[in-house]
Formats: sequence, C-alpha cells, structure tokens
Amino acid sequence: MQHQKLRNALQEWGPHAMTTAADQRNLFDSFQGFVHELRAAGLPVSMTENLDAMRAVQHVELDDRESLKAALGATLVKHHGHQKVFETVFDIYFSLLSLGVATGESKDGEADADGNMDQFMAAMDGGGAMGEMSNEELAQMLMQALMNMDQDMLAQLAGAAVSRFAGMEPGRPVGGAYYLYRTLRQLDADGIVDRLLRQAQETGEIGDGAYDERLAREDMEHRVKKLKELIEAEIRRRLVADRGVEAMARTLRKPLPEDVDFMHASRDEMQQLQKSIYPLTRALAARLAQRRRRRNRGQLDFRATVRHSLSYGGVPAEPKFKHPKPSKPEIMVIADISGSVASFARFTLQFVYAMQSEFSKVRSWVFIDGVDEVTRFFEESDEIAEAIHRVNTEADVVWVDGHSDYGHAFEAWHKQFINEVTRKSSIIILGDARNNYHAPQSWTIAEMKMRARKVYWLDPEPTGYWDTGDSIISEYAQHCDGVFECRNLRQLQKFVTAVVDAQ
Repeated sequence: MQHQKLRNALQEWGPHAMTTAADQRNLFDSFQGFVHELRAAGLPVSMTENLDAMRAVQHVELDDRESLKAALGATLVKHHGHQKVFETVFDIYFSLLSLGVATGESKDGEADADGNMDQFMAAMDGGGAMGEMSNEELAQMLMQALMNMDQDMLAQLAGAAVSRFAGMEPGRPVGGAYYLYRTLRQLDADGIVDRLLRQAQETGEIGDGAYDERLAREDMEHRVKKLKELIEAEIRRRLVADRGVEAMARTLRKPLPEDVDFMHASRDEMQQLQKSIYPLTRALAARLAQRRRRRNRGQLDFRATVRHSLSYGGVPAEPKFKHPKPSKPEIMVIADISGSVASFARFTLQFVYAMQSEFSKVRSWVFIDGVDEVTRFFEESDEIAEAIHRVNTEADVVWVDGHSDYGHAFEAWHKQFINEVTRKSSIIILGDARNNYHAPQSWTIAEMKMRARKVYWLDPEPTGYWDTGDSIISEYAQHCDGVFECRNLRQLQKFVTAVVDAQ
C-alpha cells in the first residue's frame, strides 16, 4: 500500500514524468534506497515525509543537484544536527545523477545504466587536453582557476588531478581518505594559499594593511577548501561507480550526534555534543519547576477566599490558595574521572558546568580512589575548558595508587559530606562501577538514598558489560532510585525525561 502511494506520486510529476515503466521503477528504487539509508543512519523519516519529498522533487530539475538536494533536505531533515549525515548520504546516492546513472536514463532516452557507467568510467581516464598537460601546466591552470574562482574549470581540474595523482584502481579496497591525501599531497594543497596570496599581491589585488591581508587570506583559504570539496566529491563519485551506492553508504555511514558514544568521541564530536548540553539542562530545570508548581497548590488563603466569596453572595464557591514560590532543585554530582571513563568524565563535567546557572545549588565532586569537591573550579571559571583543566590538575583524587576504588571514595565522601544531604537534594553518581575488586562499601549509597530526595546512577558502559569482571553495579543499584545506561546524548535525554517524570 505504501509503495503504491509512492509510485502514484511519481506518476503525478508533470514535467518530470517518466515515459516508461522501467524509468519509473529505476527512479523509484533510487529514491527508496536513499530514504532507506537515511533511516539506517538514524534519521527519523516517516512515510508522510517520504511522500512529501517525492512531491517536492517535481518542482525542481532532476539534473540540478543543488536544487534537488535542497528540496529533499527541506522535506526529510528535521534537526540541524542531522544535516551533515543527510549531505553525505545524498552525495553517495546521487553522485552519478548528472550522467543519468541514478535514473538509468541514457542520452537517447533508453534505460541503459550499464552504458552510462561505461561512459562515466571512460570520462575519468584523464585523457584529452587535460591528459596531455604536464604537472606544471596543470598546477598553473589550477592557480588561474582559483584566482578567477571558475567553478566549471575547477571541477574539470579536480577530476584531472584525481585521475593523475590519486592512483585509484577498480576493486581496490582502499578508503576515500587515502586517495584524497595522495591527491592533495601532489598538489601541495598546504602551499596553495601562500602562492595565491603572492600572486594577488603582485597584481595589486590586496591592500597594504594587515586587515586587508587577513581578509585576503581567509578568502584564499575558502577557495582552497572549495577545491578540496570538489576533489573529495570526485573521489566519492568514482568509488560509487566502482563499488556501488549501497557498499559506499555502509562504508561512510556515521552515527548521528545524539548517538555518538561519549567514550569514543573525537574532539570535533565532543564540541558538537557540548552545544546540546545547555538546552538539555534548561529543559530539565524548567520541567522540574513546572511539575512542582502543579503538584503543590499551597495552603488555603482564608482572607482571599472570603473576599472572593462576596461575588457569590458570601458562599466560598472558589477557594483561594497561597501558592508557594517553587525553588530551583539542588543537585549533587559525584563523578568518576579515572582513565577507564576519561572521555565520559570530560562530557559529564561539561554537563555539570552547564547546570550551574539552571539550579539553585549544584555541588560537584570527582574521585578515583580519593574524592575532592570541585564546585569552586566551576564557580570561579568563565570557560568550561579552564574549569576542566583545573579539575584535572588541581583536584586531590588519589589516595594510594590512583586506581579506581569506589568503596574508599564513597566512604571518604560519606565521612565529610553526608550531613549536608537534605530532602531537597538529588544525587547523581557517574561511573562504570569497576572497583578493581576492592570492598564496595555499598552502605554509603544506602544512606545517601535515606537522606536525599533521589539517587541516580549513570553508567557509560553497555548493559551487557554490567557485573562482568570487576564491575559491581548491582551492588550499588539496589540502593539507587534508578540506574541508567548513558553512553550517548540520546540516552542522556531519556534519563532527563525519567528524572522529570519521577519528581
């Protein structure tokens, strides 16, 4: 039924209507493979949005890649964090679109995907005028195209550079990054910017001031970036022609930002995740305050009730209450920063820093086999990087040998701070509960639960690893109000929702 709706949408395409059943089938399969890969990558694409995309495409030319990309992105992408994944999948599935491979349409209007593939592969041989040029002539033409920012010429030169320098061989199991590196190294991409600047200065296109030079450098860097993108796109097109779209999609598939594992996130991925932390903490604080307002009506305001009853002839038909001003919740965070959870600890410290402005009181402790309060570092630092640096360099968290000892750390925390826990406090413990076979001292968690409003535990390991080896998470879980697997931002959002619902 759903496939029939999509086929009907194809038949309604007006100027882009396919003339044969084979055309419609090939185009349908291409679009459905594209949508299937988006779903496999994690994008929530519904059937309705799929139909919307089909209808949107009828308003653009199929051989106009940028317009097609914009139409599909407007209907299929709902979150800015998903845009990069969408662009990667689009470039894979529609990399051969201009040659008719995506639709299977040959130049004479017949379905001949194999013929188009042969034409495409032949066009990549680097023959003709481009193939007869020396390396020096190719470099000179490239410089000229960059100076004039001739997009068409740059695209042709990018193809010629890949043919000459990448060393691509059909069927060779090598990733695109290797071919990109070889091509850019032969072109001396790092030195192109300086050469462009010298040429611009010689022709008087740059002023004498430092400001003019900086603007010119930024402009040249942008042009070289465009060249790298064209080379990367050309390599991707050739890999798709050689290996097929499905194989390339599987190879290049990357997780969405909300699915990136904290324990294995790169520097760039951590920076993207950091941008999502502040909205999450604001939502947590706002929803907690809203629930408290709804649940606590306050005491009966007798004077206001009697005053309002005069409009009903003295009958107190509508009682009035003294609504309390809800206070922001108090949070205590106790985080493991040992080597086994170092990346997770870095993210959780960023989470703690973001919570400072959303809650009335946030106190933070870090531990390995000793424990130290680090609230002061977050309060005194204007930047998260400075606060984390001070935590890593100044916090006193080593008691004996610097190996995780949850039992001793919790016992030391209990001795110093347990009397400061009140019924307004919610305690969040972060760590993998790998205790190196030391005594767990789980009674400390039991007393936290007895005194605090709630006690939660966030574990960055998959649930399948819990209670294996030296993990003793179940020892502590029995004394917590909730233990949550928290390996990525999506799971952290689920934890926040669970916390709010439990209030």
